[in-house]
Amino acid sequence: MAGADQPPRRRLRLGVLLTALTATLALLCCGGGTAAFFLTNLGNEQKNLTSEELSCEKDHRVKVTGDMPRLDKYGPTQMRNAAVIIKVGQEMKVPPRGWVIAVATAMQESALRNLANSTVAGSGRYSNEGVGADHDSVGLFQQRAGWGSVAQRMSPDYAARKFYEKLLKVDGWERLPLTLAAQRVQISAYPDAYAKHEDTASRIVNALAQGAARTVQIADKTVCDRASARTIAASGWTSPIPGRVGSGFRTASRPQHNGVDIGAPKGTTPIHAAATGRVLVARCDPDHRGRLDCDVDGYPGKGGCGWFVDILHAGGYISRYCHMVEKPLVVPGQEVRAGEIIGRVGSSGNSSGPHLHFEVHRDGDRSSRGAIDPVPFMRQRGAPLNGSSVRQAER
Repeated sequence: MAGADQPPRRRLRLGVLLTALTATLALLCCGGGTAAFFLTNLGNEQKNLTSEELSCEKDHRVKVTGDMPRLDKYGPTQMRNAAVIIKVGQEMKVPPRGWVIAVATAMQESALRNLANSTVAGSGRYSNEGVGADHDSVGLFQQRAGWGSVAQRMSPDYAARKFYEKLLKVDGWERLPLTLAAQRVQISAYPDAYAKHEDTASRIVNALAQGAARTVQIADKTVCDRASARTIAASGWTSPIPGRVGSGFRTASRPQHNGVDIGAPKGTTPIHAAATGRVLVARCDPDHRGRLDCDVDGYPGKGGCGWFVDILHAGGYISRYCHMVEKPLVVPGQEVRAGEIIGRVGSSGNSSGPHLHFEVHRDGDRSSRGAIDPVPFMRQRGAPLNGSSVRQAER
């Protein structure tokens, strides 16, 4: 699928990817220029990556002393606090998904700073990185008096331990959207605020714990880069369908191909939401002649994405799923969870055969300007599209 540029970029307010076709099949979907895709509803991925983020190692131990990396707006002191949170999770044998949830929660509550409180007597006597004034809340997780004494709550180790203890009591927490899991622990007045930190929290966990956010739990083992369909990586992402990429992102022969194509059988292959998010668009895309005939197979040069879905995720990322066999199973405005089935593979629109055309966009930009290569993006989230990196790392 190749998409036409939309009108000038409109940023979206954050509220809030089976068997492949034979190797000889050359997917020619989405051939043609950017004018093939009409979008009418809405108008530095690699920056600062450390070597730890770029790999997924067997040993995810984290150090809390010595030099600390910087990541985005988070300096060494804040990263050290994040390292303490991760280390406590490891000691308690909490799976890496819990580390991401805990780090994201502390990002929202205190920006990863151990905060004293101007209204809590004696809190300023303990090591801190600032002073807040939210009720009687103190520490990394802004825990109130019921969580422990002032001295206890001002201890990052204690605060993290208490957070994990409550998280582990939440039924099915590992499969809950991050914001729901965090809210059931924190009971915050702003329950939707945690979600926006998920992507950066995953990068922090990767940087401090050697790619741990890229893992998934399979048969009680921590496995690197294997999240697919119903298995969700600690980062919160999963590959929408199994299979290898047949046609890549903006290749020399197809420079306007804004996604990748993954071959799969028509009608029987479910397409899963790549991450938790909100559906922006779920409809039939008109072809070059303006026809809305997505219930029939398309052909090269027809134009349009066929039946397709766009989902907005934490961090301003948008995932796109094209050429579905029939009307999507979701509707605009619907909240979906990572791994939820949103439709089935087909060949509608500008397509030469059954497959999923998958795109990732950043900055809430659904146009071609916002499109990025989904292969490295998904690999860095532990959900590779080509089935590579199948090493297992036993904890």
